Amino acid sequence: MLKGGNAVDAAIAAAATLTITEPVNNGIGSDAFCILWDGHQLQGLNGSGPAPRTWTPEYFLHKYGVDKVTPPKRGFDSVTVPGAVASWVALSDRYGKLPFADLMEPAIDIAERGFLVPFVVQQKWASAVSEFESLPGYAQSFLPHGRAPEVGELFQFQAAARGLRAIAESKGQALYGGEIAQAIERFSLKHNGTITAQDFADYRPEWVTPLAQNYRDHTLHEIPPNGQGIAALIALGILDHFDIAGMPIDGVDSQHIQIEAIKLAFADVYQYVADPLSMNITPAEMLAPSYLASRAKLIKLNQAQNFGAGNPVKGGTIYLSTADENGMMVSFIQSNYVGFGSGVVEPEYGISLQNRGFGFSLQANGLNPFNLVAPGKRPFHTIIPAFLTKEGKPVMSFGVMGGNMQPQGHLQTLVRMLDYHQNPQAACDAPRWRFNQGLDVDVESSMNPATIQGLSDRGHKLNHIHNTFQDVGAGQFIWRMGDPKTLGYLAASDPRRDGQASGF
Repeated sequence: MLKGGNAVDAAIAAAATLTITEPVNNGIGSDAFCILWDGHQLQGLNGSGPAPRTWTPEYFLHKYGVDKVTPPKRGFDSVTVPGAVASWVALSDRYGKLPFADLMEPAIDIAERGFLVPFVVQQKWASAVSEFESLPGYAQSFLPHGRAPEVGELFQFQAAARGLRAIAESKGQALYGGEIAQAIERFSLKHNGTITAQDFADYRPEWVTPLAQNYRDHTLHEIPPNGQGIAALIALGILDHFDIAGMPIDGVDSQHIQIEAIKLAFADVYQYVADPLSMNITPAEMLAPSYLASRAKLIKLNQAQNFGAGNPVKGGTIYLSTADENGMMVSFIQSNYVGFGSGVVEPEYGISLQNRGFGFSLQANGLNPFNLVAPGKRPFHTIIPAFLTKEGKPVMSFGVMGGNMQPQGHLQTLVRMLDYHQNPQAACDAPRWRFNQGLDVDVESSMNPATIQGLSDRGHKLNHIHNTFQDVGAGQFIWRMGDPKTLGYLAASDPRRDGQASGF
């Protein structure tokens, strides 16, 4: 921004830099999604990549046996084509003011000279070593001195600097069919993978129209499937049938109803959501007012229920939001998926690859038959940026990281802001819960003890958690106060992560 760039330029530069400074949760080989207010309307970008052309149920059957229900969690057979860099390029082409190469400069500089590892990143890094250290390229890239860096220790990533420089000079083409893609193909072949440079060359991110759900005179917008953002919309549509504001803000009634609403949302999401070309039900049908009203009637005010499917998988993601004086606002999310993703790091260019293929199903009779793996198909996705409007005007760009916690975080923070009129930082700081599956719910130990007891009395199976940066997500929020040139923005950053709110 100080160089004359806009919110899109700032978002791209930040996203590239975070591949270096937050390597546990994202990398150059991540996927991404974006919702932005371009000054006139909302635009959505789906930067999730497809399966390699070799991936079929039979491919995994012959390689791993009939009992496998998903692709492997780690290694090259978890890697789909990464879409983050292509998303940076698409955003820059359509909305950026500065040359694309300029946006890579901070990330290249930090990769070369290094940065001092902060607390939360280090904790997650150290806890991952035993699972990842034997994976191709991982130790060479992320275990300097044969271990994870210590808090405050300098970490340099020269290979990633080379990769980012090649991406900057070619405007992404080095990764999508060029020398980086070819290096990844060679590395894949060496380690029993099948992804090719052509898989990369064929990829394009997709501009999409965000979905919408009205709630308390505002409208929440989410990226449509193959992502899980529709879960937040379903849950809000169900909550709209209850007088949440008439209940104590941290009381058991309010929290119980929110938990039950998100359970109902996930039951549908895990049954139906996949690549939209494979779904047999539309988002409009899932969000139909009459349907949401019927789902709301299933909630019992004094009893927790098991409404069906759930997913205890926890993820590795970064979220960022930017806004500028001309009113452009960007909600951007980028992810490896689970921790360091596949654990595979192409060593010449430092490309840490996500493991989104783990999100596919391998069995046609599984929980979600629409998410069955196929060549060129996108898997079910957890990462979801969000955006709030009122009467067609921008209000807030925001997101909450953390696997299936993301729509739950959207729901809980929005209820606090819209029903209880808390400001974004207060809503962000407040205790959270996390539904896992069945009746199983994690609760932060800072939650009101009377509320915890009340939820337990209603049948919720509660787990008290203390490592909150791992379990209940982390959010970033920018709320527009009015005319940006005169009234500016209110920004909030989650204390559960190493992030911050900064103004220029």
